[in-house]
Amino acid sequence: MEILITGGAGYIGSHVVKQLGENTEHNLTVLDSLVTGFRESVLYGDFIEADLSNFDEIEGIFKAKKFDAVIHFAASLIVPESVTNPLKYYLNNTANTANLIRLCVKYGVNNFVFSSTAAVYGEPDISKMPITEESPTAPINPYGMSKLMSETVLKDASKAHDDFNYIALRYFNVAGASLDGKIGQSTKDATHLIKVAAETALGKRDKMYIFGDDYPTPDGTCIRDYIHVEDLADAHLKALDYLVEKRESNIFNCGYGHGFSVKEVIDTMREVTGVDFKAEITERREGDPAVLIAGNEKIKRELGWSPKYDDLALICKTAYEWEKKI
Repeated sequence: MEILITGGAGYIGSHVVKQLGENTEHNLTVLDSLVTGFRESVLYGDFIEADLSNFDEIEGIFKAKKFDAVIHFAASLIVPESVTNPLKYYLNNTANTANLIRLCVKYGVNNFVFSSTAAVYGEPDISKMPITEESPTAPINPYGMSKLMSETVLKDASKAHDDFNYIALRYFNVAGASLDGKIGQSTKDATHLIKVAAETALGKRDKMYIFGDDYPTPDGTCIRDYIHVEDLADAHLKALDYLVEKRESNIFNCGYGHGFSVKEVIDTMREVTGVDFKAEITERREGDPAVLIAGNEKIKRELGWSPKYDDLALICKTAYEWEKKI
């Protein structure tokens, strides 16, 4: 197949490109603006530097190549920034995605795998964990809303065009790096907890912060479901196979079905690295739910997805080893 991967120089996109390149015979076209992505992370495929907001240029790429599938990662994804700069998120995440869907319909690209997020669930009821795909969607920040709006565009386009099908993968907290150490999370000014903890353990930061310790959780800090990026990448390959074989749209959570608190993650990173780095309590960040844990029975059942790296220490270790390289 001819596959277009948008945002393929980013953290998750580059791992999917790597697995596609290593495990399939598909022809890959990787598109990225390199605003937050890294060209050196793209290990396979033909690379095009372009921004999805340039609608004419993107349509020219569709005209030049007959794609069979799109895997769409390109997006802005910092929750606090989305609260202070919502228009950036609605334009980059929703408007650009809607145009990409338009081009798929226009040029007969019938398989679309979408990088969505657990943020679409908003502030779920702690008593009703884990979250299933049928749980109410009620985003509490523009980032989550921009992704939910994109899912809505996909759903409506799929209803209106019988041949167009999609899978939305709702990520929980992604972390770690490739097991062979070739690629990892290189994002500058990262906000992801495990990367920040690895940076602090290495002395790249003097200290890190715990944003609130008064949440209704056992130790007062937020609980998240952390998924290794290699397992998440594998879910994309299985989603693509599902689309081609079943030709039907679907939504799947991507997580392990259990969570760890911020303090537990920090303690694990300290154990893995042997460094007792400083973590300081500060005020809550706006838009942070107390608990997010994925129900993953559906993706296991329908995609045959079986996680291999459900190990917080391994996730922290691979993140730390990658951080030492960059």
